[in-house]
Amino acid sequence: MFDRSSDPAKNAHDPVSELLMGMRLRGASYGRLQLTPPFGIRFPAGPEARFHFVARGKVFLRTHGEAGRELACGDAVLLPSGGPHEIVTGPNVQIRDYDSYKMTPLCPDVAAVEACVKETSRENDTLIFTGRMEFELDTLHPLVGLMPQVMSVGALIGRQPELMPLLDAMEREMSEERVGAAGILARLADVIAASIVRGWVECGCGDATGWIEALRDPRLGRVIAALHREPGRNWTLAEMAHEMGSSRSVFAKRFVDVTGMTPQRYVLALRMRLAEQWFRRDKLSIDTAARRLGFGSQAAFARAFKRVVGEPPGHTRKKAAPNGAEMGKTGRGNGAAGRP
Repeated sequence: MFDRSSDPAKNAHDPVSELLMGMRLRGASYGRLQLTPPFGIRFPAGPEARFHFVARGKVFLRTHGEAGRELACGDAVLLPSGGPHEIVTGPNVQIRDYDSYKMTPLCPDVAAVEACVKETSRENDTLIFTGRMEFELDTLHPLVGLMPQVMSVGALIGRQPELMPLLDAMEREMSEERVGAAGILARLADVIAASIVRGWVECGCGDATGWIEALRDPRLGRVIAALHREPGRNWTLAEMAHEMGSSRSVFAKRFVDVTGMTPQRYVLALRMRLAEQWFRRDKLSIDTAARRLGFGSQAAFARAFKRVVGEPPGHTRKKAAPNGAEMGKTGRGNGAAGRP
């Protein structure tokens, strides 16, 4: 959802903006939930971010190590790390796993869950739009790891009043159930979630330090951005120091002081996390990944991958479901909406 069509040269003075251009948030699957209180839903941990929007009713979001957070009509939250959490209507309700609900496909990638007491008025039902979202990272993006556990749209309304019409539109689409509502809701959710991330960046990334501090250093930030632009380049310490405009010793010390790791270790981690994403998301071959990342042999790449990730690259590829199974799971390619 972040447009990369802008000229990167225009952002050369701002490495944070430049790297943000390489981070896109794409919805993987969504669910339209209509439930009669009281209820409790448990969402398991997953590799994707999780988005929730409350169109009607009031619920509480419970995450590990955090007291319940109230979500009322019009509230939207993003859990960028996809940690385990629960949505409940009260403190002592029965909790049910989200995957246990029966889901009815509405359109590709969007399914409906209805757990309603038919005798009650539908106006008393709670309406929630939820989704799994993937950060499509052209390179390893430390921004994601620095984000708070829960990010709320409420903190942005004062600075981004343009979000209000989007939230109002989501509420209307949820309530009126017009033709094509499911697809429109999915696109609105993508935009709102991306706006939440952008707002966090614009506000200085909260209490995040280290990597953010490195990016905000005018000279060191240029080096970080260059590494992310060309992760497969055979970077030498001299080339990185030249990018910063300093001697090798000054550059190396500054890099370690700010990021907590050597430049060489940073580049290696960058490459391996990018390869891990390619294996998980694209099922890229090991040989292709090795060549893209500048390794002279597949064996050298495999040794580096195991050292950083903790397992051989073949194991990482096998853990990702085959394309056909994965497509079926997410509802892509078979016309049916999968489990969001």
